[in-house]
Amino acid sequence: MWRARRACEVCQSLAITGYAVRGTLALPRLHLISRGLHHPRPPTARPLRPPLRASCQPFSSLSHLPLRRWKLSPAKPSYQPRRHFWPARLAARLLRLRYLLLGSAVGGGYTAKKTFDQWKDMMPDLSDYKWIVPDFVWQLDEYIDWEKFSKTLPDSETLAKLIPDLDKLAGSFSLLKDLFSTGHKWVSEVVGASDLLLSLGTSGETAFRATDASESDKQFKKVTDKEKVEQLQEELLRTQLKYQRILERLEKENKELRKLVLQRDDKGIHHRHLKKSLIDMYSEVLDVLSDYDASYNTQDHLPRVVVVGDQSAGKTSVLEMIAQARIFPRGSGEMMTRSPVKVTLSEGPHHVALFKDSSREFDLTKEEDLAALRREIELRMRKNVKEGCTVSPETISLNVRGPGLQRMVLVDLPGVINTVTSGMAPDTKETIFSISKAYMQNPNAIILCIQDGSVDAERSIVTDLVSQMDPHGRRTIFVLTKVDLAEKNVASPSRIQQIIEGKLFPMKALGYFAVVTGKGNSSESIEAIRDYEEEFFQNSKLLKTSMLKAHQVTTRNLSLAVSDCFWKMVRESVEQQADSFKATRFNLETEWKNNFPRLRELDRNELFEKAKNEILDEVISLSQVTPKHWEEILQQMLWERVSTHVIENIYLPAAQTMNSGTFNTTVDIKLKQWTDKQLPTKAVEVAWETLQEEFSRFMTEPKGKEHDDIFDKLKQAVKEESIKRHKWNDFAEDSLRVIQHNALEDRSITDKQQWDAAIFFMEEALRGRLKDTETVLENMVGPDWKKRWLYWMGRSQEQSVHNETKNELEKMLKCNEEHPAYLASDEITTVRKNLESRGVEVDPCLIKDTWHQVYRRHFLKTALSHCNLCRRGFYYYQRHFVDSELECNDVVLFWRIQRMLSITANTLRQQLTNTEVRRLEKNVKEVLEDFAEDGEKKVKLLTGKRVQLAEDLKKVREIQEKLEAFIEALHQEK
Repeated sequence: MWRARRACEVCQSLAITGYAVRGTLALPRLHLISRGLHHPRPPTARPLRPPLRASCQPFSSLSHLPLRRWKLSPAKPSYQPRRHFWPARLAARLLRLRYLLLGSAVGGGYTAKKTFDQWKDMMPDLSDYKWIVPDFVWQLDEYIDWEKFSKTLPDSETLAKLIPDLDKLAGSFSLLKDLFSTGHKWVSEVVGASDLLLSLGTSGETAFRATDASESDKQFKKVTDKEKVEQLQEELLRTQLKYQRILERLEKENKELRKLVLQRDDKGIHHRHLKKSLIDMYSEVLDVLSDYDASYNTQDHLPRVVVVGDQSAGKTSVLEMIAQARIFPRGSGEMMTRSPVKVTLSEGPHHVALFKDSSREFDLTKEEDLAALRREIELRMRKNVKEGCTVSPETISLNVRGPGLQRMVLVDLPGVINTVTSGMAPDTKETIFSISKAYMQNPNAIILCIQDGSVDAERSIVTDLVSQMDPHGRRTIFVLTKVDLAEKNVASPSRIQQIIEGKLFPMKALGYFAVVTGKGNSSESIEAIRDYEEEFFQNSKLLKTSMLKAHQVTTRNLSLAVSDCFWKMVRESVEQQADSFKATRFNLETEWKNNFPRLRELDRNELFEKAKNEILDEVISLSQVTPKHWEEILQQMLWERVSTHVIENIYLPAAQTMNSGTFNTTVDIKLKQWTDKQLPTKAVEVAWETLQEEFSRFMTEPKGKEHDDIFDKLKQAVKEESIKRHKWNDFAEDSLRVIQHNALEDRSITDKQQWDAAIFFMEEALRGRLKDTETVLENMVGPDWKKRWLYWMGRSQEQSVHNETKNELEKMLKCNEEHPAYLASDEITTVRKNLESRGVEVDPCLIKDTWHQVYRRHFLKTALSHCNLCRRGFYYYQRHFVDSELECNDVVLFWRIQRMLSITANTLRQQLTNTEVRRLEKNVKEVLEDFAEDGEKKVKLLTGKRVQLAEDLKKVREIQEKLEAFIEALHQEK
């Protein structure tokens, strides 16, 4: 019982709220164990006695339960009160705070780590995009001395010196209250200088500041203290020039660093193709477009910078300043630019130039190479100009690479002239206008209008031409040259200001620039001209009096502005041009499928290669001709060529002799003369003609279904040119003469087979000659009675006379069958009188001509009958015709001729197969190589709709592919 009451007192003491606050504690605030054991229901009465406040921290083994502050009941008089241990309570609270902090730290750290991992997983893997940054960026620390670079930057003291003296400015402001507008204009000059610095890294829009100013900025008021005003102007100008020098020094160091990087790339360690090759890719597209025949309404609208101006206005000098080299031929007042010159400027480690169709590089840092380049350009211009013309529309393509060059494509056109002078073609002026309009009518071409500032503006012709092509001035940049001479010669400097502000000419422009391109000395270097230009504008009154703005002067600013405008125009128009060529390609492919569905799309070069292979195969076929075929053809053609001479000049005269000795002597003499003079030459001619005929047969004979008649003109031209170039070996005749002479001296027929072959050869020759003779006689005397009756043919008066003469001569020949070959004078008289007695008037020459054919037929018939008798004469021949009336010396003669023909044919066949066929094959290859390099020849020999359509398809595809590659590279550069 006492224990229960004691526990209740403990519970009541726990209900006390604080040290000095009385009150009850709600039952839920009691200890969980006390409430469950002693208060099954809430207490409703207060304790009987007020308890004493006593605090203590009881010890509890339930450390995980929250310990609360509780009060002990006041001790009775018989009991001693307990002490309160406040340090223990404070330690407990601190221990609880430690656990709270530790738990919060652990939980917060885990939550933060989990959140960071989730955020990290959401981030893309940037390692895949490291290729965007060039390799040299990661290695700049190896090549750039940052300490040296930092030392080049101006320190605080230098910058402090550049700042104008504010005290002086404050003193001057009191005197310049009425010149606020003028001061505002000077401030705009400083802003223009800062814009020039920003134009190195921003777009081209900063280079083209609006030139129109308000009326208040254009009116200058007089001041009393003029010296103060000039001093302020000079100080502002010096500040601007100092900034300009700092900029130039930084550019120079940047140029050297870029050169080192490009040289490292050029050695093959790292290859940068993006910036370096982008302008080259674009230039290749322009080259292909220049060769493309603009059909199907697809025109070349790709941007390029077209440099136009009056003759001797300084176009070429401006272009040379942009290219930083004296690359063009020069002349004093003479027209030097006779054809358009396309110059592609690009970055490179070395300052070099090379032509599109040549691999030679001209070092622009050496005067020898510069002179050679100028001579080459002049030679190419004169080569392009046709006879009777002064200028040519054919373009010369030149690439110039060097460190620090602005990437762009410029076209230098012939200067516009007002009068045609002596020595020029009458249509020179119109031709120059047509060339200039052809380039300027491109809606995306940037027109660089060059105006000579040293002459009166009213004498300019080019401004009217540019106004016609670009009336709104959206793609025109006006450049005033020779400003140094203009400042000296022009009485009113405000006239130059009007030109630069675009108020003197009716033409409009995107931007206006003033430049100086030298003192007029052709031997000046680019560095000297640049220094002179900067020095002139530094001291020029045009800048000091604010007539010109800083960003409108020097060729450096002009180059930056033109480059920015060029690339802006390229980005805006190149994709549209690619789409137009894509549509053209679709149209051409559709036309090919409809017209030539089963043929491959072979352009002119591919067709030429195919024809070349066929021709070479046919030439190789010559070496596969059998020796027997060669010898048969050569022997037959050689006999056809010499048969007339053998029979008429050798056999017939020798047959008129009375005995065999005289016959053989005559034959030997005539054969020797023939061999020494005519026979070798005839043999070589026959061999050459045989080779030509065989070559022509292989080249022209159809190949069946595979034959393509599109190659016929090409094959014919190759054959003719190869034969024209071929020349037979000069020593062939000498060796052939010895062989033929030895063959004809041999008279020994070894066997009966050779004898029979000689007789057969002789019979064939005599029969052929007899047939020809009878044909001649028939034409001479007319048709016989059978033809007259069957075919209703008649004789002419002359044929009747010949017939009567023939009959009279045949009667005389029958009386004397061994009559010699010639008629005596009395015999001719007798025949004529006999004919006159029958009323036929004849001429002695007619009698001789008729006798020649009559006797010839008689002789050939007699020789054929004798040849038949000699078939059995080989036995007598072996005995040298001893004790025999049969003499067959004519058979021996024909055997000698036949053997000579066989040996000659064999010798010529060896020369053909061993030497001449190979030389002809070599000539054919040379001709094909020459034709392959001659584009005009291929166009002339390979013609037709099929060829032209395939050629257009190839060009359009090439243009489209190059444009797509360029667009892809352009997007990557962005």
